[in-house]
Amino acid sequence: MNKLKVYLMLLRPFTLLAPLIVSCSVMVASIVYNGNTDLSLMQIILTILAASLCFAFLNGASNALNQATDWREDKISKPYRPIPQGIASVRDAYTLSFVMYIIALVFSLTINLLFSMFVFLIAAFSITYSLSPRMKKYLFVNQLWVALPRGFLAILGSWSAFADPFQHLPLAIGSIAALFLVGGTTTKDILDAEADRNVGTKTLVNMFGVKKAAFFSLFFMGSAFILIIPLILLQVIEPYFYPLSLLILLSIAIFWFMHQKHKNERCENTTAWTLMYATYFLFALSFAVLTISFSF
Repeated sequence: MNKLKVYLMLLRPFTLLAPLIVSCSVMVASIVYNGNTDLSLMQIILTILAASLCFAFLNGASNALNQATDWREDKISKPYRPIPQGIASVRDAYTLSFVMYIIALVFSLTINLLFSMFVFLIAAFSITYSLSPRMKKYLFVNQLWVALPRGFLAILGSWSAFADPFQHLPLAIGSIAALFLVGGTTTKDILDAEADRNVGTKTLVNMFGVKKAAFFSLFFMGSAFILIIPLILLQVIEPYFYPLSLLILLSIAIFWFMHQKHKNERCENTTAWTLMYATYFLFALSFAVLTISFSF
């Protein structure tokens, strides 16, 4: 039981909520939006369960791998994590990460080949983020290496479980999500600024300071939700998505919290990071609710 608890700590369960909620929401929306599936209700439920677990396993694998490769940084900024505490070894984290990646890839093959391809791509991004060529250490690239798989590819992958992921709607929503995360990802670097600097990892926070990094974040997070308006005017997405542009208010709140550098003990990061995650939840849920409501 103690070992199981340690493994759960390596997986960081709170962060697994995002892929579960986002993927489930997008898959249900894709079914209703396209209005055609030959699957029974039970088959749909099992497919959604298997596909959403793939994304959760991918996220858990990435969390464990990140702790295996970043234990030196964690000793400085997050000494309460399992490896710095000495209750888990680097090998434990690597093993858990490997098992989670394999489970995710095997599960993905039960959905369809296109879905499996998206899962493979997301895994490749998260692996190369932490391992060689270790994109995490490169300024600006590290933002994209998180935003593309967790925003764009995750939306398209979820949509591909039941429908064509290259329709205008999933491409647009995936682009908005990725743009938001390019800015939002900066929130996780605030508490790690000194540790990242010590190991040569360049982030906006440790290169330019929190205030300038916060303005960078606000530009991309705000632009993501402002983009909704021209996409509607150009008839790329439907007018009922206008309310999603109001999420720019939460982007401003995230910007404000970044300046406070307030740590959320329960979520082992800043309040800005927690709110960023919550905003992404709300975006995915609202997108799904609007799509389902106006598709009938």
